[in-house]
Amino acid sequence: MISVIIPHLNQPHALEACLRSLDTQTLGRDAFEIIVVDNGSATPPVDVVADHPGVRLQYEPRSGPGPARNAGVAAAKGDILAFIDADCRAHPDWLSSVLKWSSLSPAGTVLGGDVRIWRPENAELDAIAAYESVFAYRFKLYIERHGYSGTGNMAALRRDFDRVGPFAGINVAEDMEWGQRALRAGLRFRYIPEMIVFHPARSSLQELYAKWDRHIAHYRNMAEGKPIWQLRWIMQALLVFASLAPNAVTVLTSDRLHGSSIRLKAIAVLCAVRAHRAMTMLSHLRGRRAVAWNR
Repeated sequence: MISVIIPHLNQPHALEACLRSLDTQTLGRDAFEIIVVDNGSATPPVDVVADHPGVRLQYEPRSGPGPARNAGVAAAKGDILAFIDADCRAHPDWLSSVLKWSSLSPAGTVLGGDVRIWRPENAELDAIAAYESVFAYRFKLYIERHGYSGTGNMAALRRDFDRVGPFAGINVAEDMEWGQRALRAGLRFRYIPEMIVFHPARSSLQELYAKWDRHIAHYRNMAEGKPIWQLRWIMQALLVFASLAPNAVTVLTSDRLHGSSIRLKAIAVLCAVRAHRAMTMLSHLRGRRAVAWNR
């Protein structure tokens, strides 16, 4: 059996869309279970879950998607753990691909898939969606270059997860930190392009900035204490700004965008986001900041 684990916080409409996508999986319903773990929503998604028979609702009081996923793992009955976020939608073949590649991959393999920007059929991309189509969820890059998978589309055998241990709390990037421990435990990550989930684009620059503010706080907390971390941090901030030119080329050559107008809009958002990231990184030299998600 596959256990699908979904952390949730204050996103009932997105969770409904996620559960609808799981209702239409090509894999037989008796082959997987679904566990939603609420992490302190103002209104727990009891009614949303009740509309989808067989979905279990758990609760985790410790703040963060990592502890919520850990609670889901503790309640899971499956031999395979499949992680998806509440604001994602699964391709109809998502779980069939998870099952197929779990059986075909060598022992000790953690699977990560493709995350694409979702939009209604025939809807045109706006500037932010165009930018995110190229840069938002680069799971192939994360897996093949950095050795970890984002937890919005990841699957692992239960015995392999137990070798690594639970996800960390909200103060770090729990998917990256778990991936580092997985590598040290002898596991390897494999990118599966046909293992697809979709994520809606952010609706504004402010939402993009909020996403990066959270990630930067995670990265800063993970960097602190390492040798000459402040100097390294400054250099990384400068590299983020310097990356504008090569990443503009990435936009111009991407097969996920079509037409010069939409590419130029994506480049405009790229410039705004990279400038924000660099300035925010430098501002973090003054001290730690609290991290929250979906508040």
